[in-house]
Amino acid sequence: MPRLLRFTFTQAGVSGRVELHESLAPRTVDAIWGALAEPVRELSFHAMYAGPEIMIGLPEAARSFDPRALPPENQTVIPAPGDVLWFYQAPNLMKGLSDEFWEVGMFYGEGGRVFGPLGWTPVSMFGRMLPEDLPGFARECADIRLHGAKMLEIRRGD
Repeated sequence: MPRLLRFTFTQAGVSGRVELHESLAPRTVDAIWGALAEPVRELSFHAMYAGPEIMIGLPEAARSFDPRALPPENQTVIPAPGDVLWFYQAPNLMKGLSDEFWEVGMFYGEGGRVFGPLGWTPVSMFGRMLPEDLPGFARECADIRLHGAKMLEIRRGD
C-alpha cells in the first residue's frame, strides 16, 4: 500500500489525500516523509507565475534533511492537475533575494507550468492528489487567488 499525505485547509476543513511516488522519486519521498514526522501548518499562497498552483514553505522545525543532497527526481516543467512538487532554492540564487526557499507546492488545475522570475524551473514531482479528492480541494486553492492566503496543514495521511 503506498504512503499518503493529507493536505487540509484548516479553516474550511477541506482536505485531500496525496499518493506518494515512491518508485519515481524515492529520495524526495523519504525526505519529505521524514520532515513530516510531526504535521506542519503554514500559510499557503497562490503562485504568481506558474498558474494554478499553491505552495507553502516547509517550516524550520521540519527541515530535517539537506535539500542540496536530494537528486533531481521525476522532474517536469509542465505539471498535471494534482501534481505535488518539492522545490529548494538556496540563499542568494536569485538577484536581490537572500531568502532560502523550502517549498512544497501543488498544481490544482490545467495550464500549470513551472515558470518563475528566472524562467523555466524543473522541480521534483513526488506525489499526486487522488482524483476523487481534487475537485473540492481545487476550489479552495482557486479561492486563494481571489481572497488571499489560507492555513494549510500537511501530515502523514490515512
